[in-house]
Amino acid sequence: MKDTDFHLPAGSAARGPYALDVGPERAGWGYSSLRVLQLGPGEAHEFDAGESEWIVLPLSGGCTVAAGGETFALHGRESVFTGVSDFAYIPRDARARISSERGGRFALTGARCERRLPARYGPAGDVPVELRGSGTCSRQVNNFGAAGVFEADRLIAVEVLTPGGNWSSYPPHKHDEHREGVESELEEIYYFEIAPHDRTPGLGYQRVSPSGHGKGTDVLAEVRGGDAVLIPDGWHGPSIAAPGHDMYYLNVMAGPGTDRAWLICDHPDHAWIRGAWADTPLDPRLPLYGARESAGRPAEEGAE
Repeated sequence: MKDTDFHLPAGSAARGPYALDVGPERAGWGYSSLRVLQLGPGEAHEFDAGESEWIVLPLSGGCTVAAGGETFALHGRESVFTGVSDFAYIPRDARARISSERGGRFALTGARCERRLPARYGPAGDVPVELRGSGTCSRQVNNFGAAGVFEADRLIAVEVLTPGGNWSSYPPHKHDEHREGVESELEEIYYFEIAPHDRTPGLGYQRVSPSGHGKGTDVLAEVRGGDAVLIPDGWHGPSIAAPGHDMYYLNVMAGPGTDRAWLICDHPDHAWIRGAWADTPLDPRLPLYGARESAGRPAEEGAE
């Protein structure tokens, strides 16, 4: 299949109020979804969760989320490069409403699921901030929706921040077949935002290579802010941040396994790099920011 089947430049997968709308039908798979909602000051949006569970994650700005008989005020953040955000979980079969007094952009990470869990609030201060790799492979991971951190039925979602000039998602790895205790079968979406340098927009690169499973996904894409890359299978990585341009990407994963777990297999040609990290210091630019206590809180209906 062609790069264009998997690389979605900004705006190419827009629909209605969503700047990006990717679900199982668009992606040609069974579980993972991602929507990016832009709201102007005072605007609101309602949607049915359907057979998917969702996490509403502010990318910029704050909002109020009402779903499942609960209402949560999300403090949010100025941008993905300035801080960890609080978030809200929306159960399947719920009617949800997102409103924003000042406007903003909000990611809706979703996964088809079976269990209907309660609507919940996720404080920013509870998000584990992890530093991975070393040297030019150093990156920061905000594990807001990771397995073992926040309960969901199938959805796994994390944020990754890569300083300019570094390689992330490296060594290349895969999770496209079920091997008990070794590897999970997970579909994945990467959504990118790239920091500008002065007035120059940022860019980066994403590689996915065939693993011998699934669709033979093969991508080498120049990615810019608002782009997405679909990864139904294959070795994925590196994600390369151009010098001078910090890279952010949001990972959304889900799959058919009964255990909600992120188990990966490194590419055998490149797995050695992990053993070299112990002798190389972490990039001193990290963390770009740490976890903080959020000003967001459960709120009365209509509060902001």
